[in-house]
Amino acid sequence: MTDSTEIKFYFAYTSPFAYLAMEPAYALEGSHNVRLRFIPYGVNIRRVYGDTPTRSHHDDLKVRYLYLDARRFARERGLTIYPPKKIYSARFAFYAGMCAEDQGLLRPFADRVFERFWRHELDVESVDALSAILTEMGASTDKFLSYIGDENAEAKPRLKQCFAEADRDMVFGVPTFVIDNERFWGHDRIDWLIKKLDAMNLRR
Repeated sequence: MTDSTEIKFYFAYTSPFAYLAMEPAYALEGSHNVRLRFIPYGVNIRRVYGDTPTRSHHDDLKVRYLYLDARRFARERGLTIYPPKKIYSARFAFYAGMCAEDQGLLRPFADRVFERFWRHELDVESVDALSAILTEMGASTDKFLSYIGDENAEAKPRLKQCFAEADRDMVFGVPTFVIDNERFWGHDRIDWLIKKLDAMNLRR
């Protein structure tokens, strides 16, 4: 069998549309000779849409509509998406996800974080809550806690490498898929991605 072709998947736990992209992304590995590489990427929501208390009326309408669409898509799939009550940082969740990935457990970790965060069952900024998920999966929390204890030693440089790769790939939002130097932004662009994979003769 030939080696599978890599698809870069830029994601953030705090993006409802990245959550919606997870299941169809997994399915690509079953339908095509590809492998996903999950790359964390953070979007500065405050810079794009403003902070919640000071957001303009126009931006507030836009954000509310985006969450309305996300909930519509989620409802069709049997998923739950409750809009968050504030803007959360995904940084600690990215660190925990890196540690899960190093132990071969990124996908179950991501599945739990996405589901619980969007059901309002997880404080994605809580070190204790993220550690509990790692422990629940049988993963060690040692590296994660060391990341939190001194972010500048390893964690931030590792995350910055991901952001730098995103810049090289001209990524500006999540979810974004990149294959053969072509970008597909949004969970609803996966059909176009599939056409690309078919054109590359990658269907199994």
